[in-house]
Amino acid sequence: MARPRQKNIVERLTGAGEEAFQRIGGAPGADKLLAALGSLPKRVDELQRSVRGLEKLEKRLGAIEKRLDKLEGKGTTSARKTSSAKRSTAARKRSTGS
Repeated sequence: MARPRQKNIVERLTGAGEEAFQRIGGAPGADKLLAALGSLPKRVDELQRSVRGLEKLEKRLGAIEKRLDKLEGKGTTSARKTSSAKRSTAARKRSTGS
């Protein structure tokens, strides 16, 4: 007697997925869901293009900030150094103004 061949995990998942799509197709409002799922790859591509554009802008902004720092004679500074310099300047103004 020949035994029936057991399904592997991939075949099981494939069958379950097909069954799920059939159930979704018969449900009310399923056409909207399937249309949204169909347009998903196009939307993801648009989002990727937008993100790539932002990365280019960030690089350009970084280069412009470096040039501005050179022109102002600051060199490379960190946010922490800048904020502490502002605090000490404000403290000096208060002490001399009193």
